[in-house]
Amino acid sequence: MTISKFSPAPRVAESRMRSCGVPGHNQFMQGLVEQFDGTWKLSTCSACRWQALHNTPKDQETHLSAVADDMAEDLNAALLATGITPRFRTCSFDSYVTGEDAAKQRVLNICRKYAEGFEKHFKDGRALMLMGEIGCGKTHLACAILQHVVRYEGRTGLIVTAESITQAVTDSFRSNAGPSKSELIADLASVDLLVIDEVGFHTPKPGKDFTPSLLHEVIDARYQRVLPTIVVSNQTPDKLQDFIGPRAADRLRENGGLLAPFTWSSARSGGAA
Repeated sequence: MTISKFSPAPRVAESRMRSCGVPGHNQFMQGLVEQFDGTWKLSTCSACRWQALHNTPKDQETHLSAVADDMAEDLNAALLATGITPRFRTCSFDSYVTGEDAAKQRVLNICRKYAEGFEKHFKDGRALMLMGEIGCGKTHLACAILQHVVRYEGRTGLIVTAESITQAVTDSFRSNAGPSKSELIADLASVDLLVIDEVGFHTPKPGKDFTPSLLHEVIDARYQRVLPTIVVSNQTPDKLQDFIGPRAADRLRENGGLLAPFTWSSARSGGAA
């Protein structure tokens, strides 16, 4: 998996040289590897892993265990690469509390169906907009979709804030050491599903604000590749174009683009959304 400017790799802590004790195996660097669920897993000898995967009969427990470990390692790396922060890693459709609220049940249903029908949405490049007031659970459901797509569809995904995109590009103007603007946009256009969070949170600066044109470039780059984008915003649909540009807003609506309207007040003061 390619790790970009926006997609973190698993962190490794307390690394030190170790010997597994098997004759012919060199020492290896052992460390604690970050897991998506917040735990840390001790790494093992790569030579032992290779032996189990390639030189052990496929019906033996050693081989089956090595295959399972390999798959778990790949999934863990893919989940961490989404950029979902620890606060939102436990978010799922089942943990989204709707009670008897029909509006909440509606957006949950829209988001769940989008995730479960992602193969078709991916093929069509269909966008989804989660729009409503702050604290209504938009990021919760966006992360639930993203996790489903990575866990069960085997796709790559990423969630970034609009501000982080702007900051990364601004940093690229100030330094020649990091990726260029075109490389950053290419990163954002390469994942199977991109979630752009907190669109419309900044205050536009007439004549100085390049965020709308930048977000348009990102959305258009994905549109040209027929790749789906999820936009999370506290703005109303008619105001969204002020923050991403009118053409990008049209791109999101094209080909049956979906809208999940969060029409209730914030639940952060005491709710679970």
